[in-house]
Amino acid sequence: MSAPVDGVMPQTQAPWPARDGLRVTGVRPIVTAPEGVPLVVVRVDTNDPGLYGLGCATFTQRFHAVATTVERHVAPMLIGRHPADIEDITRMVHLSSYWRGGPVLNSALSGVDQALWDIAGKRAGMPVYELLGGRVRAAAELYLHAGGASMSETIAEAHRIIADGFRHVRVQVGQPGLGSYGAPGKGGGYPGRPNPDGWDVQHYLRTTPELMARARAELGEEIELLHDVHHRLTVKQAVGLVRALEPYRLFFLEDPIPLELYDRLPEVRAAAPMPIAVGEQVSSVADAARLVTGGGVDLLRVHVSAVGGLTPVRKLVALCELMGVGTAWHAPADVSPVGAAANVALDVTTPAFAIQEGHVYNDATLEVFPGTLVPRGGYLYPSDAPGWGVDLDEAAAAAHPPVTHLFERWAATVRRPDGGIEAP
Repeated sequence: MSAPVDGVMPQTQAPWPARDGLRVTGVRPIVTAPEGVPLVVVRVDTNDPGLYGLGCATFTQRFHAVATTVERHVAPMLIGRHPADIEDITRMVHLSSYWRGGPVLNSALSGVDQALWDIAGKRAGMPVYELLGGRVRAAAELYLHAGGASMSETIAEAHRIIADGFRHVRVQVGQPGLGSYGAPGKGGGYPGRPNPDGWDVQHYLRTTPELMARARAELGEEIELLHDVHHRLTVKQAVGLVRALEPYRLFFLEDPIPLELYDRLPEVRAAAPMPIAVGEQVSSVADAARLVTGGGVDLLRVHVSAVGGLTPVRKLVALCELMGVGTAWHAPADVSPVGAAANVALDVTTPAFAIQEGHVYNDATLEVFPGTLVPRGGYLYPSDAPGWGVDLDEAAAAAHPPVTHLFERWAATVRRPDGGIEAP
């Protein structure tokens, strides 16, 4: 195989003539952590001065691997390509690794894919949502997270969220030990056990219905309640939990069982009076499609970067519309503002939309990413600027370098009281 010449790989060029001279001249990752969470964004430059695109490639737990994949493997394939060939480029990059898929390769692909859509919008002078067929709603309604060390703290945080105009709130409460999810835990919760800092599933199963009872009683009937199990239960435990939560009319229950048991999701869904939301750990479009067609999910919650970006997720959206499944894209602090803008473009252009996970970015993030969408009255409104409407200040980004192994340090502490490792 011939070596690249001036960064161009002849074999990756399209076998058809481009209609003009626009070409990709550079592809590079930018990693920044203005909230402490590593974010990966890919910038695709062109030979048209000032015309570039940004795409979210965030896989925060393995950001070095994503950045290296973009630099060493993906970028050389794109140099010299016309940026309008989005479908062909994404398919080429997806298939080029042979052992394809997975969150590292898909996140790298997502960064490129979303950046090409950003360029397409800028070339057309249109926001991306118009390229997707235009709006079917004005804005995307959000839910935010309320979590506290005690139930009283959780309810108080929920009241603050509601006071800002939100009607959907995910409620979590801290547990004894260090393994709590979505709320602070407390070390030494199980003295006398092999691991005093452990997380106990039976304690969780006893206290979660109590949390929901208090939330429903104190927040009122008009507020929509959500809860994330974070894939820590057996199928039988999940069935017991969904039945125990029936009186509290949850908007959805998220990730009741582990990814490895997804073939048994229909059992949980059949027993559940509330919608089941699943998918943030899925790193394959085909696996996400099987969730939709297999009858195990009411709301699909993929992390858009982890399945390859806007182009593949558009196909999942169409499938959701046909199968009567809703969308509720994953989007906490480990989605960049560019990724959040892509989520909203999907949200406002499909009748399958159900709810959007929200996050209120801090001031440092707003400085790094000018144009970041900010919630208004519980909604995110898409930008009307061409492309995503979000930029990146590289000097500001450089002031917030990422720290490696933050997630790994926490995940390694998530163990049962007997010392056994637990899903983080």
